[in-house]
Amino acid sequence: MRILLVSDIHANWPALSAIDEPHDVCVCLGDLVDYGPDPSPCVRWAMNHAKYAVRGNHDHGVAQRIEPYGETGYRYLTRATRPTMWEALAPDERTWLERLPVTLRITLGGVRFLLLHATPRDPLDEYLLRDEAAWARQLERVDADIVCVGHSHMQFQLPIGDKIVVNPGSLGLPRDGDTRAAFAVIDHGRIELKRVEYPIEETLARIETRPWPARAKSMLSHVLRYGRLPAVEDEPTAAEEPEADADENGAGGENLDLSGDHWRRPEFSEKTSRKDRQG
Repeated sequence: MRILLVSDIHANWPALSAIDEPHDVCVCLGDLVDYGPDPSPCVRWAMNHAKYAVRGNHDHGVAQRIEPYGETGYRYLTRATRPTMWEALAPDERTWLERLPVTLRITLGGVRFLLLHATPRDPLDEYLLRDEAAWARQLERVDADIVCVGHSHMQFQLPIGDKIVVNPGSLGLPRDGDTRAAFAVIDHGRIELKRVEYPIEETLARIETRPWPARAKSMLSHVLRYGRLPAVEDEPTAAEEPEADADENGAGGENLDLSGDHWRRPEFSEKTSRKDRQG
């Protein structure tokens, strides 16, 4: 069985359209929305093509109409782009996001999978990169052969005892300096981390049509072109670019409605949650 694994598409339709990978089953690990200019076709694609999908923190924020706050980094970009997500999504698309599970256990070809966006301890928000010791602690009570995660926008596979953690990377907004769309293929238990070129200029042109502040457009263009945020000194200042008022009542931590999933957001440390990071 050949499994296509995608995550963190972030409303980048040209990147998603570039994926032409033969597969039997598609798995989506969340974050279809925010940042990019085309949320509706990306969500519709997942509705039609992803046999299994889980909810990301951005899917949750958009579906629950959480108004983010933040003046720097990706929190600012979330605040700048989210209102257009609400306007663009059809009611059934938003309902589909709202009903996505936070975690999902499946068996394919005799292999047991745990699907989630972030980590087993905090499936929506915790950042964890390729840290063997930290993942070993996370997986102590996890009964699965392959744990599939996203959120960090960093592509990796990591053996932990008799388990493997795989992160396909970000398809729509890579942050590791490689601007190609990232995804993974699992073929009869063999994991391939893959990249594909896509027409970035098409996404950049679409961003210019959005009613977003010039600062947000400039920052997003930089991330798409270089795979990282611009240096602070390269960004226009607030004085140069008027911005919409920020609502300080929630960046995703409040108003949780996990639709029956028995999960509680834990307290987590500064190591795993930085003020300006949002997956």
